[in-house]
Amino acid sequence: MEWKLSQGDYVPDGAGGLTALSGGEEVLARVLYRLTARRGALPFLPRLGSRLYQLGREKPSERQALAAQYVAEALSEEPDLSVRSVELVQEGEAGLLTVHLDWRGEALTAQLAV
Repeated sequence: MEWKLSQGDYVPDGAGGLTALSGGEEVLARVLYRLTARRGALPFLPRLGSRLYQLGREKPSERQALAAQYVAEALSEEPDLSVRSVELVQEGEAGLLTVHLDWRGEALTAQLAV
């Protein structure tokens, strides 16, 4: 079970607890966590996370292909999830990554700054 986050804080449910996510929202929360965590940063979970933080070190012409590779690598252990496409829009050193996913027949989209 995943808890809803807003601006880095858990969202209260109004009854003294926290707002729980389910279905596609829960999957997207896990996807965003896997994509933003640095791969190898957790010693007991070395395969958790992505290498997207390394994109800035690469040649701009190679970043799109590497972004797709890093996303697929980070999400490979997520059950029932497949990556349909990865789009990287670059503006200088910053970029916006859009990941189109399929989870149990449901189309999901995740966006994050890289």
